[in-house]
Amino acid sequence: MKATTEKLAKLRELMQSATTPEGTGISAYVVPSDDAHQSEYQCAHDERRAFISGFTGSAGTAVITNDNALLWTDGRYYQQAENELDANWTLVKDGLAATPSIGTWLGKNLPKGSAVGVDPRLFSFRAAKTIEKDLNASDCTLVGIEENLIDQVWGDDQPPRPSNTLITLDLNFAGETIAEKWERTREQMKQQNSNALIVSALDEIAWFLNMRGSDIAYNPVFFAFMIVTHDDIVLYIDSSKLPANFEHHLQQNGVKISICPYESIGDGVRQMTCDVNDKVWISPTSSLYLNCLVPKSARHQDITPIALFKAIKNDREVEGFVNSHIRDGVALCQYFAWLEAAVERGEAVDEISGADKLEEFRQTKDNYMGLSFTTISSSGPNGSVIHYHPAQETNRPINDQEVYLCDSGAQYLDGTTDVTRTFHFGTPTEFQKETYTRVLKGQLTFGSTVFPTKTKGQVLDVLARKSLWDIGLDYGHGTGHGIGHFLNVHEGPMGVGFRPMPDDPGLQQNMFISNEPGFYKDGEFGIRIEDIVQIVPAQLNHNFSNRGALTFKTITMCPKQTKMVIKELLTEIEVKLLNDYHKLVWDTLSPLLSDDPFTLEWLKKETNAI
Repeated sequence: MKATTEKLAKLRELMQSATTPEGTGISAYVVPSDDAHQSEYQCAHDERRAFISGFTGSAGTAVITNDNALLWTDGRYYQQAENELDANWTLVKDGLAATPSIGTWLGKNLPKGSAVGVDPRLFSFRAAKTIEKDLNASDCTLVGIEENLIDQVWGDDQPPRPSNTLITLDLNFAGETIAEKWERTREQMKQQNSNALIVSALDEIAWFLNMRGSDIAYNPVFFAFMIVTHDDIVLYIDSSKLPANFEHHLQQNGVKISICPYESIGDGVRQMTCDVNDKVWISPTSSLYLNCLVPKSARHQDITPIALFKAIKNDREVEGFVNSHIRDGVALCQYFAWLEAAVERGEAVDEISGADKLEEFRQTKDNYMGLSFTTISSSGPNGSVIHYHPAQETNRPINDQEVYLCDSGAQYLDGTTDVTRTFHFGTPTEFQKETYTRVLKGQLTFGSTVFPTKTKGQVLDVLARKSLWDIGLDYGHGTGHGIGHFLNVHEGPMGVGFRPMPDDPGLQQNMFISNEPGFYKDGEFGIRIEDIVQIVPAQLNHNFSNRGALTFKTITMCPKQTKMVIKELLTEIEVKLLNDYHKLVWDTLSPLLSDDPFTLEWLKKETNAI
């Protein structure tokens, strides 16, 4: 029997009996990746799409009808989905020109008048309305199903929701009190005539409150909702999670906070909408459920001001980002030096043992709190799976015959890191060298770009791709994402990619984003080079008519393998950029490795000018 056959049969039975405003029964059920906070990554309790489909990637939407089961996912996960989905499922490759949207497909394949069910808590308002618009065009409707059908199929085997104790973040790391953040938020609320702000994004709540949690692996967040008014902050949370020093933390931060049960957020929003006369601010990226609790006439729908405040780092956060990346760079160099030597000696090293060794090096660094995501330690063909995670059944040796791609990161009290390096410890092919060089050219070009303040990230995306495009190659993921400060490794609202980002406020000083072009030869190898860059002022003769000029400053400190570079493909400017970066890495890290001559020798070799 196929792995999902029984689950789908149970789900389809529930679909027939589901109660809707129009009567009984739905023709399709849509299962997103999201939890009730529209998080990118979920705890085990909320991995509903993975449970019903078998696909474990972080992005994807399952659609189940009476006759079909389909999974939409983007180019990062095509290979993974093909490997994980059983024969009950059809992969729909999102992002391709010929791929229909979910709503369009349903409208064409369901009878007119059909009802399509969703859990309104798990769909953002924006995503739900997009599907609803397409369905309505085909005389179908989108309906909210209060009791989640996947949970009913899962039953007693569904893992419980975690409820781990929070920690407080010292002001030496946070750089701004809750009271100061609240004042900035209230000022934005006044400008929008809003008396209340509903916050559901977990990283926004954690940042605003200078607290961190561990309810979702690798993401230092905790399950809560928050309502901010001009007079009060109300936190909806399981009170057993609050740390012993919570009241002292609030005193240090100059605020008082009202605590309500996590499950009562719906009642809180209903009561609040009765009490306020002006607008209620809520993000369209919050759930359909929460948005619809606010009368349409009272809704101010926009990304929260907290999202932008969080993205633009304060001086202490900037300092922490730089320092944490230096310490992380030492760990990376120690790992790659150890790995190269182990491979040369013929020692048995594989993807899993390599990832474990890298984590060991990171654990020795000050302020280390854990990994920021599962290490993508990938050798040979596994490297072509963009978000590959090593597992026992796929584990490959790291050797001198194949390309090795390592994408990894850590959480430190003073910053979050995310870095990718690609190595060949033997003799790379000419094609591997050419594609590596073209990825590097894109990364150097993007990283040295000068642009006007508040330029949308999508405008810059092509700069990282052009060298690959020149020979008809590309990569199926974005070029850059924001990154949190001891928070989520992927952070909005800005980003750089080929897809529009509707909430992108434009790139601004002291945002931090990734710079990560790549190339992937299916079934053979993968190449990605990733740095974290800080957006800083650019010094130019002109200033874009006083709009302001910005550029990028790379804060990741780790060499890029020059053995893989075809120097003749680089321009003089690109050669200088690479050599200048390697001099910076040497000057920054070598004093910290004075008591580690083995790694220091490796660093010297890898940072030699070409």
